[in-house]
Order: sequence, then C-alpha cells, then structure tokens
Amino acid sequence: MGTAVHLCATFNSTSCNPSQGRKCKYVGQSVKALPIRVLSVGKKRSRGLQLMVDEYVDKLKYYCSVEDVQIRPNPRNARDQRAQVDDEDAAVMNLIRSDDWVVMLDEHGLDLGSEQMAELVGDAGNTGASRLSFCIGGPYGHGRNLRERANLSIKLSSLVLNHQIALLVLMEQLYRSWTILRGQKYHH
Repeated sequence: MGTAVHLCATFNSTSCNPSQGRKCKYVGQSVKALPIRVLSVGKKRSRGLQLMVDEYVDKLKYYCSVEDVQIRPNPRNARDQRAQVDDEDAAVMNLIRSDDWVVMLDEHGLDLGSEQMAELVGDAGNTGASRLSFCIGGPYGHGRNLRERANLSIKLSSLVLNHQIALLVLMEQLYRSWTILRGQKYHH
C-alpha cells in the first residue's frame, strides 16, 4: 500500500502539470513496459467500437503487450443489482493475479491528465508487479472485492461514461501515455 500512497501523492502534486510547461518525469528515461490487460464488463461491442479498440491495441503493441478481455455482465442473470455486481466482481477477481498492479476506473477516482496517466504507466513498472490491469465496471459499477484489491482508482472524465466509451478513451490514453513516455509525436 505504500506505493499506492506514493502514487496518489505524485498525482495530487503539480510535478507533471502541463500548464506549467513541465514534462512527464519519465520522458527520455528507460521505462519498464509491463504487459497491460484491460478487463471490461459489458455487453457485446459494436463492430465499429471493436475496430477502434483493435486499432489502439495494434498501436500499443509497439510499446508493450496488450490484452483486451471482455467479461459478460450479470453472468448468472441475477435479478437484483447487488447480486449482479457481486457476480461481476467474482468474474473480474478470478482474472486478477496477486502480482498485478490493478487500476480501477471509477467516477470517484483520481482525476488525471494525460501526463499523469503516462506517469502512472511509468510508475507501475517500478512496483514489482508483473502486469498492469485496468478494470472497467458494468452498469452498476465495481464490487467490494475489486474496490479493496485495486492499487489505484482513477476517472477518465468528470462526465459519467458508459463502459464502451470508457474503454475507447482508456485505450487512446494508454497509447498517448506511451508516446509521452518515449518523447514521440502523437499519431492519430
């Protein structure tokens, strides 16, 4: 938990505030590229969304291995929201290893800019973890077990985003993070 506290302190500071003209602390440095896994609870994706996600996965493979994992919402067709969240929580937790660095996407999480997201990716490589896992919840959010297990909770926007839009924004920001870390021009 000490590392999580350190990361929170880093993100709440102004050390990487683009408005001050400062660059991400890792620019020009060698960064350990942890494999990235994105766990997303949700219904079948539209073909258009899947094509865009696949495009970012291909771009990210230049920097690190990426796995896009879809988890079916409400796997046991529970009738009430609490049971549905509990079932989704169990499905997500079954896919997380003890040595994963887990980032939960949540509307109440830390509000990061792109430079800070790049620092998150860079910092994760220094945690001793073997994989960086991002978790996008279903329609009723995350369960208690994931909330307790997550090393960090972030939000992608002050707006509430549906899981498909959140996935696309996350993939784009992960690609942007690596271009920042490598000091490269961002290509659309």
